[in-house]
Parts: sequence; structure tokens; C-alpha cells
Amino acid sequence: MASGDTYQSTFISSAATTTCKAGPGVLGRVILGTTAAGLITLYDGEVAAGKILGELKVSIPEGVYTFDVNFKTSLVCVTAGASHLTVTWY
Repeated sequence: MASGDTYQSTFISSAATTTCKAGPGVLGRVILGTTAAGLITLYDGEVAAGKILGELKVSIPEGVYTFDVNFKTSLVCVTAGASHLTVTWY
């Protein structure tokens, strides 16, 4: 993390395609509070396509999942179920 960068967050609570951050940045963590049947996929792209940064499977337990990976285009999260999660990024 560069000096002066602070994490922002996006809360998601439904099956949706959500742009967490437009433009380049860093995916920090996914904090999973409630899981629902459905895959969670994180993309580096403007839509639900492009480079996959990470996936959290349907049966994953609640918890904090650290990624700390750069993205070049945008950070997009696709939730196939109504999981409750917070995505941190800067």
C-alpha cells in the first residue's frame, strides 16, 4: 500500500454484478458475513468478464479472505447468491 492510500469498502447483500471501484487499484479483502448458495467471483474488468482475481466457492465459511492483488481496469464482484459481504479496496 502506498503512503496516503486508505482502504474503501463496498457492501453487497444480494445476487448482483457490482462495480466496487472504477479504474485501477488494489483488492484488499473480502469479509464474508453470511453465505448463500452461489459463487462469488472478483474480476479485473468493466463487466463480469476479464481477468479473474479470485473466486469464493458456495460452501466457503464466513470469515476474512485476504487477496492484496492489483487490478488494472476496474474491480467487479459477481455474487450468484444473496451472500452478505464487504469488499475492501483502494
